[in-house]
Amino acid sequence: MNKFLQHTALAAGLMAVGFGVNAQTITLKVHHFLGPQSIQHTTMLGDWCRNIARDSKDRLKCEIYPAMQLGGTPPQLYDQAKDGVADVVWHVAGSSAGRFPKTQVFELPFTMTNAAATSRAAWDFVQKHAMDEHKDVKLLAVHVHGPGVIFTKDKQVTKMEDFKGLKLRAPTANVTRMLAKLGATPVGMPVPQVPEALSKGVIDGAVIPYEVAPGLKVHELTKFSAETDKSYPALYTTVFVMPMNKAKYDSLPPDLKAVIDKNSGRELSAFLGATQAGNDVPGRKVFEETKTQTITVIPPAELARWKKATDEQDDEWVQAMNKRGLNGAALLKDAQDLIKQYTK
Repeated sequence: MNKFLQHTALAAGLMAVGFGVNAQTITLKVHHFLGPQSIQHTTMLGDWCRNIARDSKDRLKCEIYPAMQLGGTPPQLYDQAKDGVADVVWHVAGSSAGRFPKTQVFELPFTMTNAAATSRAAWDFVQKHAMDEHKDVKLLAVHVHGPGVIFTKDKQVTKMEDFKGLKLRAPTANVTRMLAKLGATPVGMPVPQVPEALSKGVIDGAVIPYEVAPGLKVHELTKFSAETDKSYPALYTTVFVMPMNKAKYDSLPPDLKAVIDKNSGRELSAFLGATQAGNDVPGRKVFEETKTQTITVIPPAELARWKKATDEQDDEWVQAMNKRGLNGAALLKDAQDLIKQYTK
């Protein structure tokens, strides 16, 4: 082979190698704790995966593992993303007790207006004030769910006094404190444990949004639902985060990092929040069609009593931030102002 042909062959080989590297498909392991039929699996994470595949021309793909199929427990999901057990996870911030105190300001009672607006506010707030809580990961989204609802087995909740003596499942420490201030006995547990706890009498009820309740058979295990009047801020919500393993993100070529960046941030947060809250509608319909279920709407006048009983929780959060050397009052005001900014 003459020198010209040798150089030509070498150049072609290098081009082929370069093309092969550039065209290599990278599969992300995505992990969460709910079932494969959940909207979190099919639409929230599913659409995100479809979008990054589209925008990368199928060079980025996902394998989504529901129901903790990669092992571990729901509170361990964030560390699974940090440590590389999974590449991306969907995680309840409050299941990692004390880890994200600033991020969880949006869980304070009667703070959320709607899920899309509050999720946008949560993303902005974390970017401004709480990235130190997420320094070990590439944060993709922060969002909340729709208004929390009180489901009970045998005792209808219509007024604050009805909380007394009720053992109610709480998702996070913030909601635990809120329920205690209302007079209930809170019992912390991940949402997958709710059906067994209800059926065995470990709890008398649970606070969760409508969207997840049918999948947990809550309409079969309880008799009463108490929701807040829609003209009033939500009783509570829960903050979720979607972290990506930092080393995995850093290993991507620049164009694929750009795909991840395009499909993360404020609008992904709003999409996740709005999608999860939107599923409250069919979830509530299941309860409407259950003949044994009584739905109560708590009116604003009664909710004002509940708000007064829980107002000190805001002050306690401010004091906790002050002890960290932060301006708690300013942080709380910024969170509230951001919600107002995005609420339409």
